[in-house]
Amino acid sequence: MYKVMLVDDDYPVLEFLSESVRWEAYGMAPPTLHMDGEDALGHAIRDMPDIVITDIGMPDMDGLTLIERIREMNPNVRAAILSCHSQFHYAQQAMKLKVQDYLLKDALDPTELDALLRRFKSSLDEERLACRQREQLRRMLDRSREKMKEAFIRGTIHQPILHPEAWLQELKSFGLRTDDAVFLPVLAHVDHMRQAWKRFLDEDVLRYAIQNVIDEITSGRPEVAHFSYSARRSIFVFAFEQSLKINPHDEAAACVRDVLHHLRRTLKLSMSFIIGERCAAPRELQKELADLLDCGGQRFYLEEGAVVKKHPPAYAGIELFRYYDRAKEEFRNTLLDRQADALSAVVRRWIGFIRDNPRPPEVIKDWVLKLALDLKLKVQALQYFQPPFTAEALHREIFEIDSLSELEIWLVEYLRSLRPVVDGILQTGSRPEILQALQYVTANMDKKIGLDDVAAHLHMNPSYFSRMFKKETGETFTDVVIRMKMDRARELLDTTAYSVGQIGDMLGYDNQSYFIKTFKSIVGVTPMEYRRAGAAAR
Repeated sequence: MYKVMLVDDDYPVLEFLSESVRWEAYGMAPPTLHMDGEDALGHAIRDMPDIVITDIGMPDMDGLTLIERIREMNPNVRAAILSCHSQFHYAQQAMKLKVQDYLLKDALDPTELDALLRRFKSSLDEERLACRQREQLRRMLDRSREKMKEAFIRGTIHQPILHPEAWLQELKSFGLRTDDAVFLPVLAHVDHMRQAWKRFLDEDVLRYAIQNVIDEITSGRPEVAHFSYSARRSIFVFAFEQSLKINPHDEAAACVRDVLHHLRRTLKLSMSFIIGERCAAPRELQKELADLLDCGGQRFYLEEGAVVKKHPPAYAGIELFRYYDRAKEEFRNTLLDRQADALSAVVRRWIGFIRDNPRPPEVIKDWVLKLALDLKLKVQALQYFQPPFTAEALHREIFEIDSLSELEIWLVEYLRSLRPVVDGILQTGSRPEILQALQYVTANMDKKIGLDDVAAHLHMNPSYFSRMFKKETGETFTDVVIRMKMDRARELLDTTAYSVGQIGDMLGYDNQSYFIKTFKSIVGVTPMEYRRAGAAAR
């Protein structure tokens, strides 16, 4: 909606214009009303209008001065004069200010005002469309340039540099000084990538947001160029004159800390940085970049927001799997523990043990994967629940994690996803028909599940099964099915980027409105409100 400002020291005129015009018909919000130029200017400073319709003769500041002051802040504001004065010199001044129209109160024709507002709306619509088109073009050019930079840095790392001089010229085209320079590469990792992806829901959007923040910091600085390597990793290349007056490592560290500060402030994201060694030639830089990308072991143990120099990780000599049975027993008992903080505490203790006795990341991930699969099998063995995550999905999730701190968050989330299942088992009656019915529900989440369906599956009379289920569990079968589906919906909203409609389809709801209504009746908010609240909390 376009914002309109009406200014006149005659309040009945303001009231008449405000109430007699159907502003929404012109795509305009109800106007703000001001009885003098000073008050109108103060409002414009806080909230710039798109349209100003003002009287000329007012105390403190006249209408022409008001338009001039507002136009100094925003030259594109549409302005019209509404006045009792018909003297030519006022019209002359108005034309100099490019006022779009000059209307006389005593001869005001409603059709003239209608035509004026329609012209304003038409020109504003055209301007907004042009702005959107320019912005789209700018983004296309920016993304094209970023694609070129990404292709350049990937080619630098993974292909031989056959012509160093041509390579230097291409690097220079990205704004980096290359004459008589010593290069210093820095590898940046997005911290807690899984949580970042859940918030932004799209890797391209996440990458573009990070790129914009970094560009604000590095734009116009010939000593640094930034290259996106993937959604998770970025590369900074610094170029310094070969001089004893500056310390390249300190300069690079100060720059990336500035980037980190702005990422945290604007996007609530964090990055960790590994600073490489100085390189005097393109092929040296190529080798150093490859070494940085191979620093997975050092990266795995970095704290959030760390800025460190590259160094080989020092691994402990312990055999981690010697402690596996003890850990498995602790985690199993924790699932049965009703204390709220027990899950986080046991995970924190074992992650602390791993941090104090570091092993290669692949070993740690194998250990955690085996633990997750064993706990999954323990739950399945209770014949109640078929967990939605497969062994392949667990393997993929765990091995995409690149830091121990993120692995700790994942493990807590995984255990918490099992806790309600175990609680349900402990609270459910011992009759095998109940367990089989609940197992049937879990295996058929994508279908409409009725009482007759599960009774037929169990070869039981529907009425008898309904009474028996209510007696054993204290809930009706239909209520339990809805609750289990809504629990699964919450899990999908928390851990995936599926749309609300897709989640409804996955849970057997062919009517999206009914799914949303059901979700709200159980959870208290709509699915989108639930997802936004979860993203804000993270």
